[in-house]
Amino acid sequence: MVELISLSDGDNSFRVRVLGRRSPGVLHLHDQLDAEVLVTSSFVSGRLAMSLFPSDLKNWSRALDLLAAGQDICWRDDGHSPEIRIQPHNEEHGTPAVRVEDLDSSCVSVFLPMGLDQGWIGEQRRLLERVLKEWPSEVLQSSPGVYEWRR
Repeated sequence: MVELISLSDGDNSFRVRVLGRRSPGVLHLHDQLDAEVLVTSSFVSGRLAMSLFPSDLKNWSRALDLLAAGQDICWRDDGHSPEIRIQPHNEEHGTPAVRVEDLDSSCVSVFLPMGLDQGWIGEQRRLLERVLKEWPSEVLQSSPGVYEWRR
């Protein structure tokens, strides 16, 4: 189990943990990862299972670039649940904030403002690199529906 995202201020926390490959050795599913979202606050706590594709990890890398530039991001807004929105600076609270929405299955939305330390984006990049090192992409999709092992 390796964390892909870990944001916490002691009161509120948001984490995405990668649990491992969904179907190791099955060519078309090998690079898909099982993961879970964990949300904790003094008011609510929850866990939600999710799957990650290599494209999700690439999109998370791009999202980190946007956050570093001061822009709000929406990660996994492609119809897969949950949708994760992060604001590097929420005007109302004066802190970064995370919104997790699982509208497709549970219809639950959680908003967490967090007083994060400087360098929190850099730490998320380090976590992403660790996930990519632990579970590198080993399958190439050469055309729609055609997969082969990377050499």
